Amino acid sequence: MARAGRVARRRRRRGPYSSLFPPAPPTPGHVVTGAEAAAAAAERGLRLAARILLSCALGARLQRGVRSPGRRARSRLRSEVGGTRLRGRAWGRRRISGDSSAQSSLAGVQALLPLCSAPCPGGRRTAVPSRRDSLHASSAKAKKKATETTDEDEDGGSEKKYRKCEKAGCTAACPVCFASASERCAKNGYTSRWYHLSCGEHFCNECFDHYYRSHKDGYDKYTTWKKIWTSNGKTEPSPKAFMADQQLPYWVQCTKPECRKWRQLTKEIQLTPQIAKTYRCGMKPNTAVKPETSDHCSLPEDLRVSEVSNHWWYSMLILPPLLKDSVAAPLLSAYYPDCVGMSPSCTSTHRAASDTSPGKLEHSKAVPSVLVPGMNRYFQPFYQPNECGKALCVRPDVMELDELYEFPEYSRDPTMYLALRNLILALWYTNCKKSVIIIGAGPAGLAAARQLHNFGIKLGISMHKFGERCDLIQEGGRITDPTIDKRMDFHFNALLDVVSEWRKDKTQLQDVPLGEKIEEIYKAFIKESGIQFSELEEQVLQFHLSNLEYACGNNLHQVSARSWDHNEFFAQFAGDHTLLTPGYSVILEKLAEGLDIRLRSPVQSIDYSGDEVQVTTTDGTECTAQKVLVTVPLALLQKGSLQFNPPLSDKKMKAINSLGAGIIEKIALQFPYRFWDSKVQGADFFGHVPPSASKRGLFAVFYDMDPQKQHSVLMSVIAGEAVAAVRSLEDKQVLQQCMATLRELFKEQEVPDPTKYFVTRWSTDPWIQMAYSFVKTGGSGEAYDILAEEIQGTIFFAGEATNRHFPQTVTGAYLSGVREASKIAAF
Repeated sequence: MARAGRVARRRRRRGPYSSLFPPAPPTPGHVVTGAEAAAAAAERGLRLAARILLSCALGARLQRGVRSPGRRARSRLRSEVGGTRLRGRAWGRRRISGDSSAQSSLAGVQALLPLCSAPCPGGRRTAVPSRRDSLHASSAKAKKKATETTDEDEDGGSEKKYRKCEKAGCTAACPVCFASASERCAKNGYTSRWYHLSCGEHFCNECFDHYYRSHKDGYDKYTTWKKIWTSNGKTEPSPKAFMADQQLPYWVQCTKPECRKWRQLTKEIQLTPQIAKTYRCGMKPNTAVKPETSDHCSLPEDLRVSEVSNHWWYSMLILPPLLKDSVAAPLLSAYYPDCVGMSPSCTSTHRAASDTSPGKLEHSKAVPSVLVPGMNRYFQPFYQPNECGKALCVRPDVMELDELYEFPEYSRDPTMYLALRNLILALWYTNCKKSVIIIGAGPAGLAAARQLHNFGIKLGISMHKFGERCDLIQEGGRITDPTIDKRMDFHFNALLDVVSEWRKDKTQLQDVPLGEKIEEIYKAFIKESGIQFSELEEQVLQFHLSNLEYACGNNLHQVSARSWDHNEFFAQFAGDHTLLTPGYSVILEKLAEGLDIRLRSPVQSIDYSGDEVQVTTTDGTECTAQKVLVTVPLALLQKGSLQFNPPLSDKKMKAINSLGAGIIEKIALQFPYRFWDSKVQGADFFGHVPPSASKRGLFAVFYDMDPQKQHSVLMSVIAGEAVAAVRSLEDKQVLQQCMATLRELFKEQEVPDPTKYFVTRWSTDPWIQMAYSFVKTGGSGEAYDILAEEIQGTIFFAGEATNRHFPQTVTGAYLSGVREASKIAAF
């Protein structure tokens, strides 16, 4: 009994198909007639069909998340089917030949009755041709018809199968496959799915399978490309990226002036500069044969071309366009190509095998190997990874703030913008000059020639790179132990680091002199650490402080602790310190060639109250002009050497007076022979350790001005408080002090008297009166920007004191002049 119960439960668990199992055998001795067999078969067929229908209905409801009606509902339906009727309620979305009503379901079940078995004469069972195949075929046909999208032709008779792009916002009503890779390519017909690259570029599902499925012919090509992409790029090597990189055809513009239409090439054609320069509509690039007639140009341009100029077109791109064989590739070899707008599949972007790991790519310090003849290796247009701030460079992988302001539409994905920007910079860098022929030597011709020449002047100037070694020599001739020098250099830089941390404290609103702050920090360090420096170490520290005074251009007690290195917040020029062996005069003389320069004509006043500016010199000469550029030193503006009418604004005068006019002096000496070579052993300069703080800044460093050893010239600097000490001395007295210092440093040998010498007097020169500017205590770097502001588009200012990024340098002065020339031209 228990076994019978288990069998019954097992049969119930088998669901609605229990009648598929063999029925119980007939009673022994009973003879089954043909009519009984037919009736039994019909009953079994009816039950089987009803249960199949019930199963399909239940499955459809469960698939839609509808709760099963349960055993009781199925029993009720089973009993009703046994009574040859069905309840009109549908359990699911069962379709038979497109009709889902209860009546059609009943008709379908009744139609199955004669299919199960049919009696034949004589009581035999014989097979009857089944109608299931026709029903299934009818259902499949209806389903296929329901899923197809049709488009009636204008003639109204025929239908064309097609499918729209499913990308939201795509305007392609009837996409065209650009790949044509598979023999079953949909071209412009129907496909089960369109893959969207842009509003005018799609590929069909058949071409997708051709490359993506491992049993297809194109799979090997896809996997080969994928390996190359993965080894060089950073983005995912997706099938869409493969199609865009390898299968997408190029577009080229007709070079005929009256045409200039864009035409699409076939995907087999690789665009080259030669094709782009010579292409005409109808040309076959493979043969480079131009069409004999111009009929091809009369053909209308593809409608997809006009869509590119629409503002929404870029937002519909699935993948950003990547350049192939870009000129910028050699300059950006340290970056992932696809992060700077280039294709990783190109040979020009391939990296060496040792550099392909992500770690090496991220931390590479490679310097571009491509150098343009005549250009310095440090004048590169792009930053390299992990490179410190460098002037006149851009990061190739991000947009600058001003670029984001001008082109906000590329902020989400700047890849295409970066590709074009990097290409333009690389093209300029590799060929920054153009040849121009000017016919005529009149005023217009000469003016044009001069301006074009100034945009890219070629100079062959001898330069010498300074070495890094600088021996510190004590008075008495002893060379300081390098370990002591390194130790005190470390402590000196640590003092400046503490100053930097101090100015980050927003609660410290009061500015103090830099020298005072350094002394305060130094005393606190000695007190807290208990370290005692030796006398020699104290002297070496004074040497480093004298170098800081030389850099600032004044005594440290006059310099702002908060803004003494304000320009370091901006990118600075990279490279080594170099020496112009013939001097700066070669550059200045070259720049002055052919210009109208009137010497000994000091300007006394500038009147810009009228329509034109009137300039008056000290001898009464008057000149008029529409614009005036003032480039006099800061010291002359502070002392009122120039009178302005109307007077300069209070804002500008406050900025002028918040800057300091730094003072340093130099002395140069030429000797009959190079007596210092035996001690410094080829170094480009050597230092003088001051015996006390009072002697700090007096001949702190001696520079070898003739590394070619054709002449024997040394130059030294006077900075800080030492400038005031020598101001009242005669040149010969300054020379005597300098020679006394040299003889102390080279006490073990004879130091000859110089054959020539020269002492600068910049502080007393009436037209200079300074060396370079600095930020005084209480001032800020903003004063440089205020001083550079023009007045009413008429009066302009240039000079190192107007260049916030590069003050205190000849470079800063030169760039400020170029800046103001551009502003004047714009006005």
